[in-house]
Amino acid sequence: SQMSGEKGQKRGKRPGRKPVKIDVKAKLERSRQSARECRARKKLRYQYIEELVANREKAVFALREELQMYKEWCEQADQGIIVDELKQLVLKEREQEEAQ
Repeated sequence: SQMSGEKGQKRGKRPGRKPVKIDVKAKLERSRQSARECRARKKLRYQYIEELVANREKAVFALREELQMYKEWCEQADQGIIVDELKQLVLKEREQEEAQ
C-alpha cells in the first residue's frame, strides 16, 4: 500500500535517480569495441580448433602407417616369414605377461 506522501511518484522508477543521457557516439564506440573483441575471440577459437584437427590428422596418419606395417607383417607371417620386429614384439608381450 502507498503512503500519502508517495502519490506523486511514478511506479517502477527508483527514487533519487535521474535518467542518464547516453552519449550516442560513446555507445557506438562501445558497440564497435565489443564487436572487435567478439571477432578476436572467434578467431582464437577457430585457431584452437584448427590446431586440434591438425593434431588428430597427424595421429590418424601415424595409426594408418602402423596398421599397414602390421598388415605386412601378417602377410609375411602367412608366407612363413617372421620379421625381427614381430619376434621382438611377441617376446616383449610374453615378458610383460610373466611379470604380472
